[in-house]
Amino acid sequence: MSKIISKNTLENIRARVDIAELIGSYIALKRAGSNFKALCPFHKEKTPSFHVNPHRQIFHCFGCGAGGDIFSFVMQHEGMAFTDAAAMLAERAGVVLDLDDGGADDGLDKNALYRLNADAAAFYHRTLLESPSAATARDYLASRRLNPETIENFQIGYAPPGWDAVLNGAQKKGYSVEQLESVGLILKSEKTGRPDRYYDRFRDRVMFPICDEQNRVIGFSGRTLIKDEKAAKYVNSPETPLFKKSRVLFALHRARRAILDTREALVCEGQIDVIRCHQEGLTAAVASQGTAFTEDHARILQRYADSICLAFDPDKAGQEAAIRAARVFFQAGLAVRVAALPVGEDADSFIREHGLPAFQQHIGRARSAIGFQAKILSGSEDFGSEVGLMRASKSMLETVACSSDAVQRETLLREAAEVLNLPVPALRENLRRFMAKQQRGNRPEEENSDGQAQNIVRPRDEVELCEHAVHAADRPEIVALIEQRLPWDALSDSACKSVLEAVVAAAREQRPVQETLFARSDASGEFQRFFSGLLASPPKVVGAESSQLDAVRDLILCLWRNKLKRERQALSGADAAERQAQITYDLYHLKNWDDGQDIIDFEIARRDEANTVKVENDQ
Repeated sequence: MSKIISKNTLENIRARVDIAELIGSYIALKRAGSNFKALCPFHKEKTPSFHVNPHRQIFHCFGCGAGGDIFSFVMQHEGMAFTDAAAMLAERAGVVLDLDDGGADDGLDKNALYRLNADAAAFYHRTLLESPSAATARDYLASRRLNPETIENFQIGYAPPGWDAVLNGAQKKGYSVEQLESVGLILKSEKTGRPDRYYDRFRDRVMFPICDEQNRVIGFSGRTLIKDEKAAKYVNSPETPLFKKSRVLFALHRARRAILDTREALVCEGQIDVIRCHQEGLTAAVASQGTAFTEDHARILQRYADSICLAFDPDKAGQEAAIRAARVFFQAGLAVRVAALPVGEDADSFIREHGLPAFQQHIGRARSAIGFQAKILSGSEDFGSEVGLMRASKSMLETVACSSDAVQRETLLREAAEVLNLPVPALRENLRRFMAKQQRGNRPEEENSDGQAQNIVRPRDEVELCEHAVHAADRPEIVALIEQRLPWDALSDSACKSVLEAVVAAAREQRPVQETLFARSDASGEFQRFFSGLLASPPKVVGAESSQLDAVRDLILCLWRNKLKRERQALSGADAAERQAQITYDLYHLKNWDDGQDIIDFEIARRDEANTVKVENDQ
């Protein structure tokens, strides 16, 4: 369920965080008059086209089109979701930010639960370092060659063997049984006669805290230290109000910056693999939480990376998991490579035994997902036989079909044709049939993209009117002209219409227009890119004030002419002759404002009268 942040809280954060100071903490800004300029952090360029306007509290790049406010900058630069960006900025601004699931009322204080998990992690870590009972755990970590700095950075700990160490310690700190149970630290006894007895979930285990992207502890993973086939090797926190394993990637809060820098994530199979990579300097490594990769995982990584390199175990289960993961990442439009480690090795053991340079060589030689799948299939299918080739091609086309990007799909298809030694047209026809069957009744995914920046072509006259409107928002006569004389129903571009509505609303509410605009931001960020470009651009008309008023009048006349031309073209039949003649007369007089304003008033009155009659008839 989505998390809700009040409008007042967001405005409070926006008022307390200076955008120039914020962006200046990430990149070098140079003053340019009342604004700032820099090389854009979102695309490579040699000449600065990235502008920051502290007065309007916006940024905009005239090169790539990126733009928005403080929230959108952090979202794009850090690859965060909106709520995470808001939480980060709230902490920076000293604003208390309570995130609640919309519509949910479970009576739990989420901030208290975060504190409880943090205290538990500190307790486990302290126990590992100081308790005599943790000697076996310390020996285990030493055998894995994890140094003290790594143990400290990842706050690795130890859960003592007793049944109530965490329970008693947390209750002494004022935490309730309900809170402990809600985050999965304790379990309720199932023994008859003891319905009120609780005990610690984690006992005699090495503890790995699981953090969210804000570095808040949201759960734990505990590894057993005893060789008992009946005991689970790893025990993870259950699903809780804080921890959803299908949406969490281990160590992402540490890997995020490195992934953004390289635009590639190294995805390992286990937590120790990830910790080993980070200890050796490969800080772009992450892993799932003991579950298959999901669409949520792919969407999270898509915010940071363009490509994924999988370094899974080389056994059959690891190979199959790699193909499944690749298909999920293809659906998110990510490129995928697979590093084939030697049999019997994983990322942790390989680096320990052979060193980091040898592991980096394997990463550098990683195959494409299709090449990796072909290698695996060649061990079970005879590519020289008709039936073997058919089975292999079917399996590989199932992978190719997962791609949501047409260019990527074609590239994968050609690679599959090459490794199978089949004609590209034959495979393409099979792919077309497979996808048609799979997507029958559904729109193709590439036609339903809502998260990618697109070169949207907007009506020039509507865009020009928006450019005038945002820079004349403090001129009542221009805002009134737009509100009263614009043919609102004739606007074809939803973003342009929303900008003009925001200008009118800001004038009514006596608020800065940028506040009203940012309140209308969409999830894809396309609207933000559009209006930040409008706000960042220089005024459309420079000179006498009357020239801008005249320009707005001319655009309104143009929109009315377009509206009436479309209406006249749609009319048909004998009864339409009179209206067609009226429109022709109107179009002749809509060439200048002195004559055209009377025509506009007539058309508005005609429309209002028609609406009144319709309402009366409906009643």
